[in-house]
Amino acid sequence: MTKDYSLDKMPPNKILRQKYACDDEWTSEFLVRCPAGHVATHWDDQPFITPVLYWYDPSKRLIYFHTNIQGRLRANCERDNKVCFEASEMGKIFPSNIASEFSMQYESAVVFGKMNLVEDQAEQVYALYGLIRKYFPDMKPGEDYRQITETELARTAIFAITIESWSGKRNWHEKATISPDWKPLDGD
Repeated sequence: MTKDYSLDKMPPNKILRQKYACDDEWTSEFLVRCPAGHVATHWDDQPFITPVLYWYDPSKRLIYFHTNIQGRLRANCERDNKVCFEASEMGKIFPSNIASEFSMQYESAVVFGKMNLVEDQAEQVYALYGLIRKYFPDMKPGEDYRQITETELARTAIFAITIESWSGKRNWHEKATISPDWKPLDGD
């Protein structure tokens, strides 16, 4: 019997294996620290996924990132701003003596929301400095690098994803399941 995955039965942000589900606090902290993410958009029936460096601002519950002023991401967003955002980290991979039990450590967050172009200049500057602080926390504008100029803002598209729902997931075990009924692996 197959599982019914229709949205009225299974919301898109519901984690099937609840033992790996994480709470909102963990999900927020993960989005703050994870280095990169992927934005999923679409144009009619064609999905697109774009890797991005991003900054999650927990006080506003927004995910910021920037791209070139023109491009596929912007065109897709202007046509339909519904997006899915994913961030993940992988740890160790583990062998097993059971084919279906090979495994890996992972953490992830999946966000559903709406992506919009940030048009307010003060918010654009806020978002870009937030991005710089995330990746270069010891550098200061006006001291270590020139401050953002209007010319730079004019050639940069800054987006904000408004989070409608999210889920966090963590599977960070220390080894895969091993069968005692089969030849042990080296090191077991």
